[in-house]
Amino acid sequence: MQDQYRTVTREGVHEIEINKSRFLCALAPAATEEEAQAFIARIRKEHPTARHHCFAYVLGADGSVQKASDDGEPGGTAGVPMLQMLVRREVRYVVAVVTRYFGGVKLGAGGLIRAYGGVVGEALDVLGTVTRQRFRLATVTVDHQRAGKLENDLRATGRAVREVRYGADVRIEVGLPEAEVEGFRAWLADSTAGTAGLELGGEAYGDA
Repeated sequence: MQDQYRTVTREGVHEIEINKSRFLCALAPAATEEEAQAFIARIRKEHPTARHHCFAYVLGADGSVQKASDDGEPGGTAGVPMLQMLVRREVRYVVAVVTRYFGGVKLGAGGLIRAYGGVVGEALDVLGTVTRQRFRLATVTVDHQRAGKLENDLRATGRAVREVRYGADVRIEVGLPEAEVEGFRAWLADSTAGTAGLELGGEAYGDA
């Protein structure tokens, strides 16, 4: 797994106008191809009279899934420059749809490439990106008496507390960079006089 990746912070739309043609770039995070395709279908439905709905998406922390479509524009002038912009910006788990309302003036191949790639780049600037870091999930089990102080200490030392569950004892789920697991084990034993349990789980991504 990649140690980290960058993705778009939120869903949003950015619009530019070139020679009376309107280019609306809708960006959204997407975890799977199904989510990406559903977003593309939704944008098509929102703009039924537009001539083109070109798209590109990059999935996987390593960018292993990449798809693009020119949707009727001359080959290689829309989806490919959109995809190239996503890849160049190193964003992952993201889908971009550019809806074009034709303004009557032909832009030529070079103009289309600049317009489609450019509006995606501008949309990324406007919406912003966030870095997601790979974590090892770990569950700390501690008695109720120590739980409050331990949770405060975890947050104070910058640990990613993901969930706290109360039962016969208290289970606190944290996200740890792999390199910090053994150091955390020692810190936990010291902080709780050896009374807390630590159970390592799988891996996930969270905000860096």
